[in-house]
Parts: sequence; structure tokens; C-alpha cells
Amino acid sequence: MMVATIVAEKPSAARAMAAALGGQIGQYQGVDYEITNLRGHLYEFMAPDKMVDPSLADKYQKWDLGNLPWDLEDLTWKRAPQQNVGDVIKNLRAALQRGDEIVIATDLDPSGEGDLLFWEAIDELSFHGKRFSRMEFMDEAAASIQKAFTSRRPVKSMQDESNYRKAMYRAQFDFLSMQWSRAATNMARSSGKDTVLRQGRLKSAMTQLVGDQLKAYNAYVKKPFFQNRFRDENDVMYTSPEEPRFDQKSQVPQQYVASAVVLDSKTMKQTAPPKLLDLAALSSMLVGKGVKAKFVLETYQKMYEAQVVSYPRTEDKTITPEQFNELAPLVDKIAAVVGVDAAQLTHRTPRKTHVKSQGAHGANRPGPKVPVSLAEVEQRFGTTGRLIYETLGKNYLAMIAEDYVYEQQKGHVQRYPEFVGIANVPQSVGWKVVFDPNAGDDPTDKDSTNDGDASESTRGLGQNAEPFIFEGANKRPEHPSMKWLMKELEKRDVGTGATRTSTYSEVTSTNTKYPLLIEKGRKLILAGAGEMSWLLLPGTHIGDLALTEKVYVDMKDIAAGTATAQERLAIVADWVREDITTMTKNAVSMRSTLRLKEEVLAQKERAKGTWGTREVAFAREWGGYHFSDEEVEKLLSGEMIDFQATSQQGKTYDVFGKLGEGTYKGKKFMGFQKLGFGRRDTSGAVLPPKEWCKHVFTQTEIQVLMAGQSIEAGDFVSSKTGNNFSCKVRWDTKTQKIVPDFGTSGDEPPMSWCGVKFTDAQRKDLADGKTIEGKGFLSKKTGKTFDAKLTWKEEKGAKKLVPSFG
Repeated sequence: MMVATIVAEKPSAARAMAAALGGQIGQYQGVDYEITNLRGHLYEFMAPDKMVDPSLADKYQKWDLGNLPWDLEDLTWKRAPQQNVGDVIKNLRAALQRGDEIVIATDLDPSGEGDLLFWEAIDELSFHGKRFSRMEFMDEAAASIQKAFTSRRPVKSMQDESNYRKAMYRAQFDFLSMQWSRAATNMARSSGKDTVLRQGRLKSAMTQLVGDQLKAYNAYVKKPFFQNRFRDENDVMYTSPEEPRFDQKSQVPQQYVASAVVLDSKTMKQTAPPKLLDLAALSSMLVGKGVKAKFVLETYQKMYEAQVVSYPRTEDKTITPEQFNELAPLVDKIAAVVGVDAAQLTHRTPRKTHVKSQGAHGANRPGPKVPVSLAEVEQRFGTTGRLIYETLGKNYLAMIAEDYVYEQQKGHVQRYPEFVGIANVPQSVGWKVVFDPNAGDDPTDKDSTNDGDASESTRGLGQNAEPFIFEGANKRPEHPSMKWLMKELEKRDVGTGATRTSTYSEVTSTNTKYPLLIEKGRKLILAGAGEMSWLLLPGTHIGDLALTEKVYVDMKDIAAGTATAQERLAIVADWVREDITTMTKNAVSMRSTLRLKEEVLAQKERAKGTWGTREVAFAREWGGYHFSDEEVEKLLSGEMIDFQATSQQGKTYDVFGKLGEGTYKGKKFMGFQKLGFGRRDTSGAVLPPKEWCKHVFTQTEIQVLMAGQSIEAGDFVSSKTGNNFSCKVRWDTKTQKIVPDFGTSGDEPPMSWCGVKFTDAQRKDLADGKTIEGKGFLSKKTGKTFDAKLTWKEEKGAKKLVPSFG
């Protein structure tokens, strides 16, 4: 009987499907199935030098400007497995072999990412000859999975899938953007700065926007102005567009007198609830409460997998009627959880502004599984989870509340009709009592100057207006913040909400060695690498905010079949070539601005190469030891090496380890990572040290210790007192340390006592129960020498040397 192998995107999704269909293996509506899973991307593009003919490897490995741009024809687009996914690949391969039909059950991403990570696994495992189908579901609810399985869509091949084609193009474009990072980094290093300047479509756009806005903010010069205006007893202001402005208060003519106010009109107006949030807007609000974007992403994903919130990586700003109906019975429960009075939620029909027939996953919102309380949410998902659910819930419920209704009153000053005032008188607060879209904003960024716009007044227009001299000023540009940045990116249609949030998390990460942006509370500033990047970007293609828009247009065309990835990627080489020229010119002004000199950076010697699938560089020295070429190759190949390092006190010691990622003072770096002390044999087993307490072990003694047995010696020297001592020692393979045994066991006397080494004859006499005489023993307490008679006998259950004097 035919078996359908369902491939989920990750283990949690596989568990949700098993729960919906009745188990990991089983039958659903007459179809035998088996559920297996990926773990995100199992494969990634290899480093550039591994994608080309060996004769070109050096060119693609080195970061020199002379090696740019790359030639597309040179690249094979080979992939390699990610780290630590061997078992996942093994299980996937076995499941695919058992299946007659392979069912694509990865996430239905707008960018096609779910399709890409499925097909790259199929491609690498060579399963193209199978029968394929696609499950298309909006969430991981049981009903959605069941419906998607029974109505799965037949699929011809990888290249017939539009989502795969566009996602593959985007992945290739982003891979090629490494060239811009190499170019910018070269500019930094030719200016004496040892830094890496990461460039990319979204990274560069964020850097450009924040840098430009900071420049405008810092260049602001307050320019006061003074002007005649009127104000009534209800604090409503009346202005005239014809009234001149003056630079000094003394220049304003005193030409007006008090006058009555004439009411011209009353109009009822209303404002619909704010739009539903995407991940970027949600994260922007929570930044004001001290929550990093990284934790919003991580926590939201866990909450989605538990069906507490909706799909995270959506592009939708609205929801479908079906999605509205799904949550309709749960509205009162959600309100009780987030502390909203259900009596305010009277708009129970879909709003045209928020509910539209088109869409896929729908905007971010609460999920079908409503928690009992916010305390339960916090217990399961932490404080971040509580804030996410509370904010998301109130935002969604605002749509169920009524419009904000107000009466707009317009009037003029009777004696001077050109002076007009407007007052908005609230009639019904509606959604405003449920959700505040400006929560988390920095109050210092608000423009406190009322420049004559309508003002909210519970009393409306007054009866009389008094003239006064108004003092205003030009408005200062807003200081950049995450909320401001996300709005700017959305305005320019750069990236999706989820992509903006994840990239923002990356460029502001405190664990990144060279962050581009730094969060200072709610505000954003440029990091050192960010400032250099910003000064290099003007006039470049990678710094053009329209670049991402072009990539998305390309993705749509490639998905529609009106263009190919190869056609659209062909322009990248010209862009890189042009941007190198532009950056070279910009570097001159960058050095001038940052007071840098044009000089080749005197760098510490670093080894470069490919580690796994990543291109890396790391220090060629550790603990005073310089790695040989052979050792560098071993490290890059993932092998362990051992060597003798030197401590800061000048002492040498054996150490072994591998190449990997480490953390120093909160910053991640690539380099040699110590795994333990000591040496290793050819099988990888850790060897005892060559010596311990000045005793040099013979090869035979090393073998005895490795066999788990003890050896005894009498020429050990204490590092504290400098005195000789004897004892038995063994090698502890767990702690990888020499362990001394100062007690005695069996019938063998020690080899020495108090600094005097016994002859074989003396040890035999002691073992036979005889008393021997010795001279020149050294007291550990006084440091003085003494003579004594010694007997080897049992005392208190153990044999020991017992001295006697006289």
C-alpha cells in the first residue's frame, strides 16, 4: 500500500502533525503516512572557494579587492550539511526511502523559505524521482493540518514550484552580497582599523537610515520664532496663515485686542482602530519595556508552536473572514486574560479596514489556544511572553471595540476672522480605552509645540479669545529608535516585519564582535563599525534603499516565470565593481571625518580558510605557541591538536583543543578553543604529563599509568617546600590529572621518608619487620635534620613507618 512521507519543517511542527493525524505513523482517511522532519535548513552554501575550480580557490578565499567581483559562471552553488544535523539527515533519508509520495509540509512562507529548505534537502539527498505533493496550511491547528493533508496539491518538480525559484534567487543574491562586506572591510583595514564591516540589503539600509537621521538630529539648530495668536478660556488656540513670524519677541507688533469667538460649524467624526501589528511593530513597542528583539523572536516562535499566538513570519496586515470567525468565539476569553472589559467589545462584525478576503497566514494575533491568565503565560514563556500576549491581545481586541468618536468644532475670532481655531471634543473613547498604539514611545521625542493644529478639548471652543505672543521653533528631527526605523523601512517596503526584526536583532546584538547599531534605551546610535559603514555607503548600490524593493520585484518575476535567477543576478558583478570605486572615494572623506590615516593595518598574523562551510579567520597564536601550516589545516578540518603553551608566569603546560566559536567579555570570536590539558596518543586518548613534581616519567611508567595502575617514586619534589618526597601516583582519566596517594597500601614500605631515599636492602628489612637506623632526615616543620630508628608496622589498621629516638 502507498505510504505518504510527510516532511515537517522542525520537530515541534512534526509533533503538531502527529497530534492532528493520530500519531507519527498511521493512517488518515485511508492514506498510510509517516511523519518525519527537518530542523530548519539542514544545508547551507559552501564557502566561495569551495564552490569553484581548485585553480580559482585562492582568488575566492582571499579578501583582496583585486579578487572582486566574482564571476557567476565560476560558482557551482554547492551545499554542505549544517553542523550537528547528521542524525536528522540520517532519519530523513530513511523516511524518504520508505515513502512512495513525499509530502511537503514545511511552513508556507511569503518569501518561499519553507519550500527552499525542503527542496535543498531533496536535492542534496537525490530524491527527485519521487512523487511529490504540497500541504498548504495557515497554522498548526489540528483542523488546518487535517484539511491540508486531505487536499494536498500535486507537485511536478522543484523547478516547477514558484516559491522555490524565488527563494533560491534571494538566497543566491544574499550570498553574493558577501562581496560588499569584503570591499567595505578592505576600506576599513586600509584606514588602520581591524574590523569587519558587514553589508547586505537590509543591514546597509538600516545603517543608512539611522546614520542619516542621526546626522539630521545632531545638526539641528533651534530657530525660535514669535507670532501673534489668540487663545480662549478653554485653551484652544486661534491662528492665521497670513500672520507674519518674527525672530525677536520685541519685534511683534501689539495690534490686537480681545474679542468674542464665533462658532462656525460642528461635525461628528470618527477614527477606526489602529491596524493589526506585525512582528516589527510588536517588537518596537516592547523595546520601550526593555525587551530585546532577539527575545521577542525566540519567545514568539515558542508561543506559536503552542498555538497561543498566530504564525510569526507573515506579510499580511489584515486577516481573512475565516480567521476572524475562528477567533470570534474566543474574544471574551482573550479579553479576560489581558484585562479588557468585554463590555467595550461591541463591534462583533468584521471591519473592512481589518478583515479582507485576500491573505494567507493573516496578521499577527492571538492563537486558537487561549491561556487561563497572563500569569500562566509568564510561567510558560517568561516575562517576554506575557508582554507579547498582552500587547497582541489588546491590539486585536481594539478592532472589536467601537470607533473613537469626536465632535470637531471650528470657529474664528469675531473681530479678526482670519484667526481660526479647531477643537475636537471626545464623544466616545471607543478603542482608545482598549489599546494605546503609542505605548513605549519616548516622551522626549514628542513635539511639545502646538503649532496651530486641532487640539482635543472636552469643553470645545470657548466664548472669548485673548491675544498673546506665541513662541515656537522649528521642529527637531526625531531621534532614531527601533519604532522609527521599522516605520521607515515599512514606508519604503524594505523587508517583511519578521525579516526586519531578525535583521535588527542581528545588527544590534551585544554578542556580535562588530555590531552596526547600538541600543541606548529606546534610542539608536551607530556603533563604530556602523559609523564607518554609513560613511562608505553614500552613492552605492548596496546602500540604496530601493535595492531590496528591486530584489522583491525580481522574486515576483521569477516566481511568475517571466525572468530567471541567472538573468537577474548577472547585474551584481557590475554593481560590486561600481561600488568599489564609490567606496574608495568615500573612504577619503571617512578617514577625514573619523581622523584616520590611510595606512595598511599592521595585523596580528591570522590564519584564514574554510571551517565546515564557513569562511573564517582566526589568530595563529595561542598561549605563546604559533600554529604550523599543518596544524592550521587540521584545525580548519575540525581535527583536534595538542601543543605546549606558556602561561603568563612563564610556566609551560600541555593543552589540546579544536577550532570553534568562543566568547570573550560578551563578544563572540572564532579561534582555538581549549578542551583540556595534557597530551594525546594516536587514538585521541589523553596522555599523562611528561613530568610531575620534577619526576620525569619513563615510557614504561606512562604505559602503566594509562593502564589505570599506580607507580611509586621517591624523587618527587614539592613545589612549595622544595623537599623531596615519595608516594604512589595514578592517572585519573576523568579529571585528566595525576592523583597522588600519600597513604600506604599492602606491605610495601615507602621508597623514601623525610627527604631520605631508602636502599633496596633497607626496604627489604623494613618489609621483614626489622628496625633500621637512618641519618639526615629532614623535619617538615622545623627544617632541621635528625637521626632516627624506623620500624614498618601496623598502627590503627594501617601499616606505616614508626620512628623512635635515642
